[in-house]
Amino acid sequence: MRKTSVLFVILMVALVLPGSADAQQAPFNRGVNLTGWFQTGSVSQIQFNRYSKKDFENIKSLGCDVIRLPINLHFMTKGQPDYRIEPLFYEFLDQVVSWAEELNLYLILDNHTFDPAVNTNPNVGPILEKVWLQMATHYKERSQYIMYEILNEPHGISDAAWNAIQLAVIDKIRTVDTRHTLVVGPSSWNTYNNLAYLPRYQDTNLLYTFHFYDPFLFTHQGATWVDPSMAPLSGIPFPYQADSMPALPASLTSTWVGDNYRSYAIDGTVQKVKQLIDIAVRFRDDRKVPIFCGEFGVYIPNSKNHHRVFWYEVVRKYLEEKQIAWTSWDYHGGFGLFESGSNGFFEHDLNVQLLKALGLIVPDQTDYTLLPDSTGSFIYSDYPGEQMFESSYNDGIVNYYSEDLPNNGRYCLKWSGAKQYNTIGLDYQPDRDFSFLANNNYALDLMVRGDTPGLSFQIRFIDTKTQSATDYPWRMGIKIDETKASWDRRWHHLYLPLSSFSDLGSWYNGWHNPAGLFDWKAVDRIEIVTEYGQLGSGIFWFDNIHLTNRDTAKVNQTGVFSGIGEDFARTGTLNFTCYPNPVYGFLTVDSPSEDALSIELIDIQGKTVLTSQFRKHTRWDVSRLNAGLYFVRITDNQRNFITRRICKIDG
Repeated sequence: MRKTSVLFVILMVALVLPGSADAQQAPFNRGVNLTGWFQTGSVSQIQFNRYSKKDFENIKSLGCDVIRLPINLHFMTKGQPDYRIEPLFYEFLDQVVSWAEELNLYLILDNHTFDPAVNTNPNVGPILEKVWLQMATHYKERSQYIMYEILNEPHGISDAAWNAIQLAVIDKIRTVDTRHTLVVGPSSWNTYNNLAYLPRYQDTNLLYTFHFYDPFLFTHQGATWVDPSMAPLSGIPFPYQADSMPALPASLTSTWVGDNYRSYAIDGTVQKVKQLIDIAVRFRDDRKVPIFCGEFGVYIPNSKNHHRVFWYEVVRKYLEEKQIAWTSWDYHGGFGLFESGSNGFFEHDLNVQLLKALGLIVPDQTDYTLLPDSTGSFIYSDYPGEQMFESSYNDGIVNYYSEDLPNNGRYCLKWSGAKQYNTIGLDYQPDRDFSFLANNNYALDLMVRGDTPGLSFQIRFIDTKTQSATDYPWRMGIKIDETKASWDRRWHHLYLPLSSFSDLGSWYNGWHNPAGLFDWKAVDRIEIVTEYGQLGSGIFWFDNIHLTNRDTAKVNQTGVFSGIGEDFARTGTLNFTCYPNPVYGFLTVDSPSEDALSIELIDIQGKTVLTSQFRKHTRWDVSRLNAGLYFVRITDNQRNFITRRICKIDG
C-alpha cells in the first residue's frame, strides 16, 4: 500500500514538473497572427495606430491566449554592416509588449524578414546573430510571456546549413538571455516534413514550430505570389468532391499545380490532412519536445466559405486532439477571421461560422451603418489617423515619423525623392461620409513646409467607384503652390475650405473629364500628389492635418529648418562629389577631407546596400544594382554627415 502511494505521488509530480509530459506542450493554446502591421520596408512606414491595446483585448475575448506578431526585423535596422535596430522600432514594439504582458497574452516576436520568391541567403547567419543579440539584450528583463522566433519559413537552403545557422543564433541569444523561450523551425518553409531533420538541440527552452497549408491546391487557390500564379484557380472544394471540382485552367495543366489537381482525390481528404499532422506529432513524441502550429489557413478570395470553414474545423480539432497549440494565419488579411469584402470591424464583420469552426468565443455582431461625419477628424498628427491605411504610390521616401522640427507633437510627415504623379495616400476604412462637413463650412487644415521654391503639389479626395459602369473614382482637389505658402524652410498654416476644392475628373482605365459627380457621401481616400512635376531634390513636410471648422491652428515651431534632416543632413565642413550621375557601371566619389570617412549607398527604402571606408577617393561597381534613385552618404569621425542623390540606370 505504501509503495502504491509513493508511486502515485511520483506520477503526479512527473505530470507537473517541467521536462516531463508537459515539455511536449506549449504554455499557450490558441491565437492568431497579427499581420500587416510591422511587416513594412522600414520603421518609418509602420502605421502604429493600425492596432491598439483594445484590439489585443478583443483578440483575448475570443478565447485566444497568444498573438504571433510577424516583423520585418532586418528592415527595422540601419542596415549593414552592424544592423543596428532603430530606436523608433523599440519605441513602438515596447508598447506592444506591454499590452501583451498587461493582458497575460503570450506574444511571439516573429522575425518575418521573408520573401517567398527569394531563397534564404546561406550567409544570413551573421545578420540574425546581430539583430537577435540586440533584441534579446533589450527584452531580457521582460516577462516570459514574450518569445523570440528566429526566422519565419527559411527555404531554398539546405537543412544542414539552416540548422547550423539556427544553432549559432540560439547560442548568441543565450549569451545575454537564458529566460525567454525561442521558437525554432526547420528549413523548407517550416514544413512538418523537415522537423525530423532538425538536430537535437541541447537548449531545453525551445518551442518547435511547423506550418500547415495542406492540401495546398485548396488553401492557396487564387494566390498570386506563387509560381505559377494560382489566380485562375477557383472553387476547389474541401473535402474532394468529384462533381464539384472546377475545370483546371489550361495555363496550369503542365505545372506542379496540374499535378496537385490530378492527385486531389487522394490529397483533398480529411484522412490525408490528419496523416500529415501526425508527422509533426511523431516528431514531438520521439524527441519529447513541445511543438506548435505557427500558421495554418485558407486564402479567402477564390475559396467557398463553407469549404473553408469545414477545413478550419477539421484542422483545429485535430491539432487540439493531439494537444498542439496553434496560431491561425491571420486576423485581418487574405486568410483572416472577418467576412470577405467587409470593413473588418470587430463588432460587425467577424466570420461567425469560421470562429465557431475554430472553437472561439463569438461576440455579438450588429449591422454597420455609415453615418455622416459631423465633427471632423485627424488625418495625421504624429501618426496617420484612426482607421486610415497606407495607400501611397511612391518612388521616393515617405517618413511618417520625421523629427525634423515638427510643428505639433513629436513627429511630422516628410516626403522626398518623389517623381511626378507619386502620391502619399491614406485610405479610409471604411469609406467616410463627409457630406455634412462639405455643406457646413468645414476645411482641411494643415501645416506645410517646403525647401525648394517653384515646387507645387495637389491635395485631393477620391470617392468610391460604385458598381455602375458609368461611375468612376472621381477626384475633388486643390493645387498648393507658393501663392498659398512660401517654400522657405518654415512652417506655414493652411486652412482650405472644402468648398474651395474643385472637381478634377477621374483616371480609371483612361481619363474622364470632370462631370460634377464627386460624392462627398462616399470618400475612399485622401492623397497628396506630385501632379505638376517631380520633387527633384526638394522636400516637403506636413503636420497636424485634420478636418475642422475652426481656423485656430498656430505655427508653434517658428524656426527655419537649416539642416536636411535624418535622410539628407549636412553638417560641419563635410563635402564630396560623386560622378557620373546618372551612373551605370562605376561610381566615383571624391572628398577634399584628409580624414578617414565612412561611405554608404542607400536605396529608396532606406536600406544600406553598400558600405566602406575611404580617404579622399573611392570607386564602386554599381552595375548589378537595380535601376532607381539612391543616396550616397559620407560620415566623419565626429558623426557629421552629408548625403547626395544619384540615379542608377540600366546600360
